[in-house]
Amino acid sequence: MALSVFELRKFVVPEFVFGVGAIDLAGQYAENFGAKKVLIVTDSGIIESGWLEPVLKSLENHSLPYVVFQDVHSNPRDYEVMAGASVYLDNGCNVLVAVGGGSPIDCAKGIGIVATNNCQITDVEGVDRVVRSIPPLICIPTTAGSSADVSQFTIIADSMRKTKMAIVSKTLVPDVALIDPATLTTMSSYLTACTGMDALCHAIEAFVSKASSPLTDLHALKAVELLSQYLALAVRDPENLEYRSYTMLGSLSAGMAFSNAILGAVHAMAHSLGGMFDLPHGECNAILLKHVMAYNFPACRESYEKIGEAMGLPLRDLSAPQRERLILSTIDSLREQLGITKTLCDVGVTEADIPILAKNALGDPCLSTNPCVPTLKEIEEIFRHAL
Repeated sequence: MALSVFELRKFVVPEFVFGVGAIDLAGQYAENFGAKKVLIVTDSGIIESGWLEPVLKSLENHSLPYVVFQDVHSNPRDYEVMAGASVYLDNGCNVLVAVGGGSPIDCAKGIGIVATNNCQITDVEGVDRVVRSIPPLICIPTTAGSSADVSQFTIIADSMRKTKMAIVSKTLVPDVALIDPATLTTMSSYLTACTGMDALCHAIEAFVSKASSPLTDLHALKAVELLSQYLALAVRDPENLEYRSYTMLGSLSAGMAFSNAILGAVHAMAHSLGGMFDLPHGECNAILLKHVMAYNFPACRESYEKIGEAMGLPLRDLSAPQRERLILSTIDSLREQLGITKTLCDVGVTEADIPILAKNALGDPCLSTNPCVPTLKEIEEIFRHAL
């Protein structure tokens, strides 16, 4: 349950610029941060889509030298972070610019950690283990989903353990996010769906989190409202800048909520699942969301009903069991409407995988703020429901 509005709360958020043309401000902000040489962290998809070009042009307009690091997978690996840190240090860089979805942004945060803390990225897994602040970080998100551009999280795949590490620290909050909805217009429909469901999951988990507050609740509910209304429209009409802008705004609101309220069992389980099977993070969340909500429902019924109201559901004249069924079925219907129809079986998970998936999820820091902390056997059972 959210704390009283009168209780002392901290709310951490970076400076951000929202709107078409924000991407063109990269050079100005890099210069403001005293850039001598910039490391740009991106991936091949962003380069192919053309969104790196305005960033390079902006840096060049400010006479700022740069080097590009693009060896980033969709689930950034620990060894990619270490390689990027070597490029950063070997080239004498002092500012980071991340261009892309959650993967390049998370990788850039990891590079910053290693570069300033002289450590292995695996040394800082968990909460508040990053000792020294990372270099100035400018984020230019190109998906409406991860909200890594405004959060204190970075998620890095541990290639040895085949799981994802959640690293949480206020030192990872970017210095500025340049949020340009135009960058979304080149996204595929499926990527739009997966990242949008990730954002919706951020909002829902933040709202029911044990660390939620009136400050985070405002943003979480607004995100649910916007994403419920505009995500499917953006999937159907990807070049519509109005739809894209509202999904980007929903993602931003969800990011501000979850960065401060943290998350829950959906993300803990999705990190385990995505790490073992190298799956899109948003797809993992979408598959698991209804099943975790069903498990949590008795512990936060009133909060889930407020989420249902934000989605525009007619709950007033229904009984409690009817309201629960409608909310869960609507979440599942949205997922299928967006084209995310796979089950865990469809992505290769078997009964034999469940014990290790559950064990890895149990150690994820996101689990600590779930409305009720599940046992190992309960996590296993949730995974089974999603098979």
